[in-house]
Amino acid sequence: MAKPPPLEFEFDGPSKSQLKREAQELMTIGNDLLALPDPQLDAIEMDERLREALRELRRIRSHEARRRHGQYIGKLLRGSDPEALRIAVAAYWRTRERSMADAERWRERLLDDDAAVTEWIAEHPQLEVQPLRQLIRNARRERTALQAAAEANPDAPAPKPGAYARELLLAVRQTMERAARD
Repeated sequence: MAKPPPLEFEFDGPSKSQLKREAQELMTIGNDLLALPDPQLDAIEMDERLREALRELRRIRSHEARRRHGQYIGKLLRGSDPEALRIAVAAYWRTRERSMADAERWRERLLDDDAAVTEWIAEHPQLEVQPLRQLIRNARRERTALQAAAEANPDAPAPKPGAYARELLLAVRQTMERAARD
C-alpha cells in the first residue's frame, strides 16, 4: 500500500493560539489602564471612546455586565496602538515606584537625622511642624523598641516598620504629592 502524499498547508494567518495570546495581552493592557487614576488616564493619548468605556467599566457592578463591557473594551483596544498604551502605563508605574522609593528614603533620613527634619521643613514650609516632629519622635521610639525586641530574640524574623513609621511614610508621600501638584 502506497503512502499518501504529504499534506501541504497554506498559511492562513495567525493560529488560534496566537489570536488568544493577543486577546489576553489586550485584556492585560485594558486592566492596567483601568487601574490608573483619572488624571493619568486623561494624560494618555487614546481614542475618546476607549477612555469613556474605561470610565463606564468602573461604574458597572454586575459581573456579567462587566465581562461584556470588558469585551467591548478589547474590541476598542484592537483598533488602537497597544504598544503606545503599554509604554504609557509602564511609565506611570515606574514614576510611582520611584516616588515611593524617594518617600521611603526621606522617611529613613527623617528618622536618622535631625538636620534632615530641618531640611524637610525648609523644603515644605506649608507643613505643620509640631505634628510632624511628634510623629518622628514616636517613630524613633517605636524603632528603638522594635530593635531591642529583635536583639532579645535573634531567631525572630527582622521587625517590620511600626505603625508610626508607616504613618510617617504616608505623611511624607502625601507632602511630596502635594508639592508635585503645586
